[in-house]
Amino acid sequence: MEQEEKSSVIVNSLMCASLEGVEANIVEVEGSLTKGLPNFSVVGLASSDIQEAKERAKNALQASDFELPPLKITINLSPSDIKKSGTHFDLSIAILVALGDVEIKHKEIFVFGELGLDGRVKSSSLIFPLILSLKEQGFIKEAIVPKDAIEALKFIKGVNFYGVETLKEAVDLLSQENLKASEHCESSYSAKELKIDDTIYHYQEEYPEDFKEIKGQELAIRAALISAAGMHNLLLNGNPGSGKSMIAKRLRYILPPLQDSEILAIARAQFLDNQKPDFAPIRPFRSPHHTATSAAIFGGGSHNAKIGEVALASSGILFFDELPHFNSKVLEALREPLQDRIVNIARVNSKVSYSANFLFIGAMNPCPCGNLLSKTKECRCSDLEIKRYKNRLSDPFLDRIDLFVTMQEVDFSKESSTTSKELHQEVIKAFTAQKKRGQAQLNGDLKEADIDRFCILENDAKETLELAIERFGLSYRSIANIKKVSRTIADLNGNENITKKDLLEALSFRKRS
Repeated sequence: MEQEEKSSVIVNSLMCASLEGVEANIVEVEGSLTKGLPNFSVVGLASSDIQEAKERAKNALQASDFELPPLKITINLSPSDIKKSGTHFDLSIAILVALGDVEIKHKEIFVFGELGLDGRVKSSSLIFPLILSLKEQGFIKEAIVPKDAIEALKFIKGVNFYGVETLKEAVDLLSQENLKASEHCESSYSAKELKIDDTIYHYQEEYPEDFKEIKGQELAIRAALISAAGMHNLLLNGNPGSGKSMIAKRLRYILPPLQDSEILAIARAQFLDNQKPDFAPIRPFRSPHHTATSAAIFGGGSHNAKIGEVALASSGILFFDELPHFNSKVLEALREPLQDRIVNIARVNSKVSYSANFLFIGAMNPCPCGNLLSKTKECRCSDLEIKRYKNRLSDPFLDRIDLFVTMQEVDFSKESSTTSKELHQEVIKAFTAQKKRGQAQLNGDLKEADIDRFCILENDAKETLELAIERFGLSYRSIANIKKVSRTIADLNGNENITKKDLLEALSFRKRS
């Protein structure tokens, strides 16, 4: 009798995954069909969208000419102590029910896809981030996916994808002895390539917004070039309409080239933000409003931590216009990602970390009314109001900014002295110099040991720095920032070591008391 009961239990399994933050956790989807009152249940801390998969699976099975067996159907998502969510579990659940007692021979294959009521297999925004994370962790070699997802997934190299359009097609595929991966063209970026020591970088020479449209502001444009070449944080201070936002928006098109892993990471963030990536080697530009909440900036949520502006700006630019008007708690919390290039979000049910390796650009007026530096307009602010306005930015926050620029008033009689293409070529020259030195990070992100290794000062530059330290009372962080900016200026000037001229220019962009 006991032997008969054991033989009546049918168990199959397939591999899937669930996302926690930006990292994927492997989930084994187990299906059990046993004798008893007909019932269909999903266990294993499944969220409401997975519970709804039962109804989608039932309709998809019937539309695909599969009979729902009159048995007790139990789907277990293992491990059972991790909360799972996402409609991409639909396909694996339906396949386990459709195959019934047919043994699945390809149990190590991952299966992703949402089901339509007519049996069609649809893509979802989580499939790309899941597979990319599994590939980075070395867990995935092949996967059954919706056919319309292959156009994006083909950029993830080293994984065989089997594209399916219907549930029946997926079931037939798993019944085969030997699987044949979907044919698709090799992934390629519509961009130029730069090869440095066997590593290929990609960039575009398209400038929808060009620096040639900015009249005058040579000093600010020079600071923008230095900022882009070394990914140094920049603060622009000037009257309204002086071109602060114009410079920030044009910076993204002259930033350094990207390698494959960075383009894929940007695409992952775009999928998580429900955007459709174009896989172009253009770094992201995020500009949240000053009324944005802390959760919107850094990510969060009441139950599951979600991605925020800081993570969406990773590898690109995070621009804060009207900087002093941002909540002081937001600005102080920004100190951690500016220093460590990572954001940690802790919630009751989850603790996740996001990469936050962005270039920070801030813009502010010199006073509340904005006319303090104007030669034609009168400032209406009192000394106390100006002091309160500036005191909204703390010294520890400002200490993490590398370049400070006071904008000039707009002079429409002056023509632009440079174009974005010319600036971009300068950035690529400096980028190449940094990579050929063996730097894993660009100058703006060098750690203490790397600063000593790569930021070598000539003797007269050392003497000048010592005088500056004594005269201005520079902190250790300020000294490190000056050395990093000097290194970028030296790269732009084609100097092997940092000269006195390079250092003096870096000192000219330091924060004034």
